[in-house]
Amino acid sequence: MFDRAEIGERAILVHMDIWEEAGREDLDEFKELVTSAGAAIIDVVTSSRSKPETRYFVGLGKAREIADLVKQHEAEVVLFNHALTPSQERNLEKLFECRVLDRTGLILDIFAQRARSFEGKLQVELAQLKHMMTRLVRGWTHLERQKGGIGLRGPGETQLETDRRLLNLRVKQINKRLEKVRKQRAQSRQSRRKADIPSVSLVGYTNAGKSTLFNRLADDNVYVQDQLFATLDPTLRRVELSGDIKLILADTVGFIRHLPHDLVDAFRSTLQETTEAQLLLHVIDSADENREGNVNEVETVLNQIGADNVYLIQVMNKVDQTGTEPRIDYHSDGSVKRVWLSAATGEGIDLLEKVLADYFREDVLSGEIMLQPAQAKIRARLFELSAVKSESVDEAGCSHLNVRISKRDYQQLLQREGLTDDMLLATPVT
Repeated sequence: MFDRAEIGERAILVHMDIWEEAGREDLDEFKELVTSAGAAIIDVVTSSRSKPETRYFVGLGKAREIADLVKQHEAEVVLFNHALTPSQERNLEKLFECRVLDRTGLILDIFAQRARSFEGKLQVELAQLKHMMTRLVRGWTHLERQKGGIGLRGPGETQLETDRRLLNLRVKQINKRLEKVRKQRAQSRQSRRKADIPSVSLVGYTNAGKSTLFNRLADDNVYVQDQLFATLDPTLRRVELSGDIKLILADTVGFIRHLPHDLVDAFRSTLQETTEAQLLLHVIDSADENREGNVNEVETVLNQIGADNVYLIQVMNKVDQTGTEPRIDYHSDGSVKRVWLSAATGEGIDLLEKVLADYFREDVLSGEIMLQPAQAKIRARLFELSAVKSESVDEAGCSHLNVRISKRDYQQLLQREGLTDDMLLATPVT
């Protein structure tokens, strides 16, 4: 699944300007994807339609034009900057007499190249298998026939059904292994909670500079490259800030426009680090002309994985390329909205470190909570959050808990139980 030739492949790119906003893609970004995959761009074919054609996605005339270019340049693969249906891929491969790959398949190929850890490879294989299951019949007519030969004739399953069954079996095996990884990650997060160490997750569009910023903050040397999806496997490091503030910093995979659903599902265990974080730093390439669209795409994925309720601060990176001075922008209520900096040169890093230190210094509440015997559910939840430092029980059976808890967890607990501070506290949590 992951062994690929080191040499690049001769590729023809096909980009269609679809009038519908939902179907539009960016050609420059697609070229970066192709380059990141290691292919050599031989030619680029563009066209414009109100909506894709059912049989070939492009019109018949344009499809024949591409077929002529394939023969002329001896291209090995044709890459479409769009999502193709299995039947469209099959029809195009028959016409072009070479491999055809859509945008989803290209992204999956890049992920397969970047995967290094055992978990990352499993996640990519899972996404590839789910993608492949819809394309089993591509050019393989013999798969639709039943097995022949002595002892194999009869109403048995077809070869296609056999392959589907084997793929489903492999998917179940991978899901079982990933479930073990999820449990290990959950245990690690629980240990960090017990140690009272908050976590900060870097999120953002691919190639926005997350890994460069990660290296600056963590004083580390993780892989950095000016290419899409340079980081695939998540990296966690412990960071110490001024004022004895400690936190766990997580560098995650970058998002991209129309990220395949199979990939989002497959990487859900990795992205769990994002949903469980106390704070998200949304790294944005301030020099990118499409930055507003990229921000919207990242927010869409965060909503998909259930991380849209985690407090988020925008980090406007690459101010060295725009001539903008490092600064901090605030919301109307005085909370931090965004920080402008350059991870490459280090300008403004001190501002971000100050923001992080102030945020986590103010985010922890401590005090005493008194619970009635009937409030055992709240007591169990506080222990589950590792918020209880000590406990004593009075003659009436009431529990007096000395707690230290994040403001977010505390407010969520009150909201979930329908309580207010004066209904719960013996000594105010401050």
